[in-house]
Amino acid sequence: MGTPAFAVAILDKLVKECCNVVGVVTAPDKPAGRGMQMTESAVKKYAVEHGLHLLQPVKLKDPEFITALADLKADVQVVVAFRMLPEIVWNMPPLGTINLHASLLPKYRGAAPINWAIINGEKETGLTTFRLQHAIDTGDVLMQEKIQIRDDETAGELHDEMMELGASLVYTTLDQYCMGVLDPKPQAVIAALAELPSAPKIHTETCKIDWNKTARQVFDLVRGLSPYPGCFTFLDGKMMKVFKASFETISTATPPGEYHTDGKSFLRFAAADGWVTITELQLEGKKRMDIASFLRGHRFIN
Repeated sequence: MGTPAFAVAILDKLVKECCNVVGVVTAPDKPAGRGMQMTESAVKKYAVEHGLHLLQPVKLKDPEFITALADLKADVQVVVAFRMLPEIVWNMPPLGTINLHASLLPKYRGAAPINWAIINGEKETGLTTFRLQHAIDTGDVLMQEKIQIRDDETAGELHDEMMELGASLVYTTLDQYCMGVLDPKPQAVIAALAELPSAPKIHTETCKIDWNKTARQVFDLVRGLSPYPGCFTFLDGKMMKVFKASFETISTATPPGEYHTDGKSFLRFAAADGWVTITELQLEGKKRMDIASFLRGHRFIN
């Protein structure tokens, strides 16, 4: 059960390892793009190409879908980047349902664990396989794998790294879980839940740069939201998305949020304790471009 490309990597691993994939469940086709043409999920495209049995329920409690799912007689279900499942679905197979989450649970429960780990300046994160239960991301942990986060790593780069490692982790988990050699661990045993960071959905306000924060915090926000959805600020009254930047901690008398540029090679904004230099951006109504290309064609108001 999955929808985006992240889930395809896991499905592909199971198929290549000759697992008996009796069915694939993904989101219904939906209109997208300027022409609002019906678009298939990445998981659907893969399933069709490989002749896998496909289900695309609009509602997960629909009696027809429940019957069709039961008819597959699956031993276990694997969920990767999908919707919240009702109990009648996740509790259906004899071995239950396994989920892959892109954090070291119980840290960073929620919709955007990759983004928030980087935004918060973490040096380490990881992947977790666990058994689904009622509350989101709270089930017993099966296996975990740690991943180091590079100082300049973006969310997109970490996503791709996790996609490959996640495929192997899910397969290994399934192999050992189905043989009965894994000992599921309640998350409460792993850490004190009250002290853990969460990973809520990314909203517009999350993406707005607060120049009163430190240069390092702004830099982490930039890479934590790159390449999507991108953080933003304003340049002479126009919204500007920032995709790549660098920073330096240095004393400056320039008020936070004010910019400085030579009009040729650099554009930097003052933060609470230094400068954040923009290296890739997209100004409102323009294409995404590197700073040199932008400066060649832009006229500043000030």
